Order: sequence, then structure tokens, then C-alpha cells
Amino acid sequence: MNEGFFVRRNWFDWLFAVLLVAGGLFAFQHYHLAMDVYEKGILIGAVPGLIWLGWFWRPLAKLMLSVAALSLLAIWLYQGPDGEALLARSDQVFGLKYFLSSQSAILWMSMLCFMATVFYWISLFAKGERDAFGAIGSRITWVAVTLALVGTMVRWFESHLIGPGIGHIPVSNLYEVFVMFIWMTALFYLYYETQYQTRALGSFVMLVVSAAVGFLLWYTVVREAHEIQPLVPALQSWWMKVHVPANFIGYGTFAIAAMVAFAYLIKQQAQETKWYKLAPLWLLGVALCFEPLAFRQSQATGSSYWLVYFGISALIVAGILMARKTIATRLPSFEILDDVMYKSIAVGFAFFTIATVLGALWAAEAWGGYWSWDPKETWALIVWLNYAAWLHMRMMKGLRGTVSAWWALVGLAITTFAFLGVNMFLSGLHSYGEL
Repeated sequence: MNEGFFVRRNWFDWLFAVLLVAGGLFAFQHYHLAMDVYEKGILIGAVPGLIWLGWFWRPLAKLMLSVAALSLLAIWLYQGPDGEALLARSDQVFGLKYFLSSQSAILWMSMLCFMATVFYWISLFAKGERDAFGAIGSRITWVAVTLALVGTMVRWFESHLIGPGIGHIPVSNLYEVFVMFIWMTALFYLYYETQYQTRALGSFVMLVVSAAVGFLLWYTVVREAHEIQPLVPALQSWWMKVHVPANFIGYGTFAIAAMVAFAYLIKQQAQETKWYKLAPLWLLGVALCFEPLAFRQSQATGSSYWLVYFGISALIVAGILMARKTIATRLPSFEILDDVMYKSIAVGFAFFTIATVLGALWAAEAWGGYWSWDPKETWALIVWLNYAAWLHMRMMKGLRGTVSAWWALVGLAITTFAFLGVNMFLSGLHSYGEL
């Protein structure tokens, strides 16, 4: 007979729960006057939800405690001699300037994501120390996720220091949601890595994470998108706090499914010698090189950046082409790849459905109608229908193997256009997110 759920809790689980309850009570006591009834409900519901998540997967509890400790340290460093928090201290205090201000933490996250990708790929080709290199890649990814979350929390605090009424949760523009996409995708991958006891997929998943980091760095330098801006009226709603994160759980897990699908096809076609049949590898090249082509009209600094980006992408694709046989031998079984693909899409579809419903409710409040066939809404529906059909075919018709993998890759192209392409090429009610 299995032990009861609460009986299986150890001292760390209970300490974690106590700390979360104490933190929730502290936040409610000090900031309840600044919250409306919906935000109070979110806070009250978040505490047991986070406790359950920490109990479900203990590394997540350690992550939450680490993020809380570092965020509180950053907030403390912002306090001036008279006890008043000053935004100017981000350039004056060593710990903030180089580590814990929002921009510093996010830049560290970016560098660590690149490093983790390199170590994961080294682990695929290393002979004697493969597990050691993979473990380093995994630990670096954990640190990157930690710093991404610290940067997000500190950015939230910094927005309140700019002026009255400006403070807001940092999920309101492309810069902020790209940070969210990066840490969410990496964190979901780390969960699957733990569950399936394999680090081989980190090489593929971290490629899409690094591609997102590449866009984020360009967006930071050329567009100066890291500057905190007041919310536009349409975003001044509590709906944003639940709609956007749910959406990006979907985007992140769909991206994982696509990269796992790519790994599946690599393993399947490793012995193929006819170049025209190596379509999945060419598809990766298109995906990696898409951004340089899309941003060819950028200003001079941006053009140089995307030229370098294109060159690195081409080298990555060439390397995978040349080493496909070795890579295939290091990947997990087809059954594991198929299962990770399925679970990623199932989780993403559930949260994307929730996000779509929440978005319709938000639209009714902001614009007076649940649906307006705005380009963003239309493409969100296309994404939803695509994955609904994928899941239906799997559960009803037993869809597996090559077709399901190709479908997941096509899904990434559709999702990428819904996420980024609509902002680049189309306009509408969501134009506040355009590039």
C-alpha cells in the first residue's frame, strides 16, 4: 500500500511550505491596499499552488527559495542611506551593477544559456567524460533559469521605483516575454531531463533557447528594449498576469516538442546517404537562419549582428550534418523521444487552451467583444487547431513516428509565426507588441 501524500513529506517540504505561507502573508499585509480583489485572489491561490509544485518536484522548491533569497538581496541593495530605495543605485552598488540588477541578471542568463548549449553538445561527442560534461550543462542551465527569474523579479521591483503608477509585472512586451520564454522552456526541459534520466536532448532544446537569447540580445542593443516603459492602457489589467504566463507555457513546451521531434528524425535518418532525403537537417537550417532573413532591413548595427548570427547558424547546421551518425547513437530510444514529444504537446495544449479562454475574457473587458479576428487571435486559433488535431490523431488513430515528428516541427513554424511573425509583419489590436 502506498503511503499517504502528506506522510511522504520530509522536513524540507514542510519548511518550504511554512516559508511560502509566511511570504504570502507578508505580501498581503504590506501590499493589500495596492491590490484589487482579483490580484488578492491570485496571491491567495498562488501560495498553495506553488507549495504543491515544490512538493511535486523538489528541485523547483530549491529554485523558488534561491530566487526569493537573491531577489530580496537585490531589493536590500537598492536601499539608500536614508532607507529609501533608489533606482540610481543599480549603477553605483557593485552587487547590483554586475550581478543582481535586472539587466545584469538577464545578461548573465544569456551568457549561461550559450555556455550550457556548448556543454550539452560536448557531452554528445565526449568519450570518457560524457556524463560529466552533461552534468555541467545541466547545472549551468539551472543557474541560468535562476538568474532569469531573479532578473524578472528585480525588474518588477525596479518598475515601481521609476514612479507612481508605472510598476507592473514584467510580462508586457517582447523583451519581457522573451525572457519568460527562455526560462520556461529551459525549466520544462530540466524537468523532462530528470524524469527520463537523459541529458542528450539538452543539445537540441538549448539550441532553440539560444536562438531566443540571440534575438533578445539584438532586441536589447538595437531597440533598447530593456528600458522599462509604462503600460499602455490595454495592458493595465489583472488579466495580463494570468493570460501571458499561460500562453508562454504553451509556447515553451511546443518548442521542446519540436526539438525532440527533430532529434527523433535525426536518429531515424542517421544512416541516410542521399542528401535530398536529409530534410530535417535542412529544416533546422531554415529555422536557425530565419531571423537574419527576417531582419535584413534592420539598421546597420542590426545588420552586422544578424550576419554573424547567420554565420554561426550555418556552422551549427553543417556540424550536425557531418556528425549525424554519432549524434544518433547518443540519443535516447524512439519510445522515450515519442513520449517526451507527446507529453510536451499535451501540457502545452492544456495551458494554451487556458490562455486562449483567458484572452477572450480579457478582450471582452478591454475591447467589448470576446473575439475580433485580430491577426494575433486568428493565429492563436490556428496554433490551437493544429495541436488539437495532433493530439486527436494520436489518441484516436495512434499517430506515432515520422508523421507525428514532422507535424510537431511544422507546429513550431506555425507557433513561431503566431508568437513573433504576427508582430513583425501584421498589425492589429495587439500592435503594442510589434517590433
